[in-house]
Amino acid sequence: MTRTEPPRTRRLPRPSRALVLYGLIGVSGVTLDYLLFLLLFNAAGLHEQVANALSTSAGIANNFVLNALLNFRTRDRLLLRFARFYAVGLAGLVLTFLLLQLGAALGLDPNLVKAAAIPLVVLLQYLINRRWSFG
Repeated sequence: MTRTEPPRTRRLPRPSRALVLYGLIGVSGVTLDYLLFLLLFNAAGLHEQVANALSTSAGIANNFVLNALLNFRTRDRLLLRFARFYAVGLAGLVLTFLLLQLGAALGLDPNLVKAAAIPLVVLLQYLINRRWSFG
């Protein structure tokens, strides 16, 4: 009589600590971005594009500082690292814009396209920032 082994279950790879922390820090930046946008646009009366540029920049700066201090723990060449991080943040903004445009052309709900774009953009930004901005 042959003994059979129980079937092996496949486990999904767990995300790294740095990726999880990157995502949590990203949530703080998105929250700051949105709340500052509401304040600048609704309370201060700035034009929506000006309010968006300022609030997005604040979110990116928040994310850079927290990632530099807590996640990647870098203290050297901060101006160069910030310029790279900011460029990656703007590239993510452009990628999301392009995906929304594509979704509109295909007749997809923008809410679903945005929701689907977030994990893709975050992962790509993490991979680029880990090597280029903080590597």
